[in-house]
Amino acid sequence: MLVGVSVVAFLGLAYWQFQRFESVTGDGQNLGYALQWPLFAAFVIWAYRRFVQYEDEGPPAPPTDLVTEIPDGLLPQRPAAAQPDPADHTLTDYNAYLAALAEQDRKPTP
Repeated sequence: MLVGVSVVAFLGLAYWQFQRFESVTGDGQNLGYALQWPLFAAFVIWAYRRFVQYEDEGPPAPPTDLVTEIPDGLLPQRPAAAQPDPADHTLTDYNAYLAALAEQDRKPTP
């Protein structure tokens, strides 16, 4: 129903634009639109027929000759997380400072 209404509306708009082209105030733009609206109607009909064909055909069967596994060594190795240096005294001091601040926050205030 929507296709029929669209086609009738588009053809009506084409007729209207052609009438505007033939009027005293008409110009080439109206003629362009008069030729464009029937193309829209034809596209609606083509798209509807194509969608109906897709529904009738169903989904295509998956190909059976495709490789389903990725061979080893094809993808690059994932980067590992950097391990902190145990001899990093700056990091150790900073973590101790943060622990002391957290401990102060846990103490009740007078």
